[in-house]
Amino acid sequence: MWRAGFGPAASQLAQLQTLAPSQLYKALQKASANSPASLDATDDYLKGLFKGIQEEGVRQMLDKEERRNIQQQTKQAVKGLNLLWLDEMVNANAQLREKMAFFWHGHFASRNLNVFYQQQLLDVIRQNALGSFRDLLHGVSKSAAMLNFLNAQQNRKGHPNENFAREVMELFTLGRGNYTENDIKEAARAFTGWGANLQGDFVFRKFQHDTGTKTVLGHTGNFVGENILDILLQQKQAARFITQKIYRFFVNDSVDQAKVDWLAERFFQHDYNIGGLMEDIFTSDWFYEEKNIGAKIKSPIELIAGIRRMLPMEIENADAQLLVQRLLGQMLFYPPNVAGWPGGKTWIDSSTLMFRLRLPQLISDNDELNVRPKSDDDQMMGRMDEGNAMVSSKKAVGKIGRPIRAVVDWSTYVKNFDSTPKEKLVDVMNGSLLQVTPAFGSNLIQQYADSSSREAFVKSATLQIMSTPEYQLC
Repeated sequence: MWRAGFGPAASQLAQLQTLAPSQLYKALQKASANSPASLDATDDYLKGLFKGIQEEGVRQMLDKEERRNIQQQTKQAVKGLNLLWLDEMVNANAQLREKMAFFWHGHFASRNLNVFYQQQLLDVIRQNALGSFRDLLHGVSKSAAMLNFLNAQQNRKGHPNENFAREVMELFTLGRGNYTENDIKEAARAFTGWGANLQGDFVFRKFQHDTGTKTVLGHTGNFVGENILDILLQQKQAARFITQKIYRFFVNDSVDQAKVDWLAERFFQHDYNIGGLMEDIFTSDWFYEEKNIGAKIKSPIELIAGIRRMLPMEIENADAQLLVQRLLGQMLFYPPNVAGWPGGKTWIDSSTLMFRLRLPQLISDNDELNVRPKSDDDQMMGRMDEGNAMVSSKKAVGKIGRPIRAVVDWSTYVKNFDSTPKEKLVDVMNGSLLQVTPAFGSNLIQQYADSSSREAFVKSATLQIMSTPEYQLC
């Protein structure tokens, strides 16, 4: 549940005791089979503004204040999209799909303050998250968000911009060292003329396209961009690169190359069927080997979503979750660079670990969330103003310094332990909350838990367990 989703929900704990892993995975597959509804964080006012500036000449007529207003509205909407998708991760039955979409969100890292473009890209990712990587690659490559982020709009005949071609090879398909500089130059020529209109629709501007012969990875022809993407997927290295990255994300940061090679061969032979690759991983015996259990550090989003799934809650100050994301080092739609979040041990340093251990108490208490994120312009890709507008400024978030104010519905969670003898409560709760054997003994939890009643004990002991280093692992 932690690897193929965002952790078990409180209502699922009893069922997890009776289902075999293969049964559970089939249930996750079934729940994720249908196409997702698009997520829309825009209101009628913003839609009207956006439609207005698309009209011929209107954009040039806007004064400085009107432009600033539109920019502020779209920033707020990107913030809203963040929270909307986070809620979907927490509440959706389609856990497998949303977890795969979360992986692809980091793989196809893009930052764009046009909320309509971001929504469009997210829709492409969620629709194809478990489908064909071929379809996903083509869809993402033609999205307005990615075309603008990687400067494809500036790629014209006679003046090629290589950024898009380079990142498609290095980050999306082959990995560094598996192509030449000349391959990039020639591929960039094939992508000339690719762009998007103001509505976000893909546009091929044929008069800006280089119609000459190109040679890419040993293939020669009068190629257009679609041909290049297919040529990249003809390379078995593409299957190996994607499979290894998926293995690191879902199985173990320490790669078992023999397992990756086997998975990659099947992935390639089945024409990049993502769902088939994930089934190969999650139904294998080796996935459940001891070395792979508790071997992953939860990303900030996994940590936040996982706590909310186990402890169903209504959050009054929902915007505070944006600051939590920033403090922990992962903000949806704000990757640190074009390579996405590195993950693994980079999630943990002295400040993030202490905040992680404090987070369960912050959610349950009225303690003020008065920590400010570090001013790290490298993480903000030279866009400190954007980052500050999204998170750090009191004006944008509006409620920094106030408590998160989460009202937890404890009833569903607590009843899972109704039949557990009190002396075994801590051990049973450890089994539900932790993936590894804790270094602390049950006596330590009992010492700091509220023993005034059985319910108070379960609540307080749960928060104590969630505040341990062991809870950071999945």
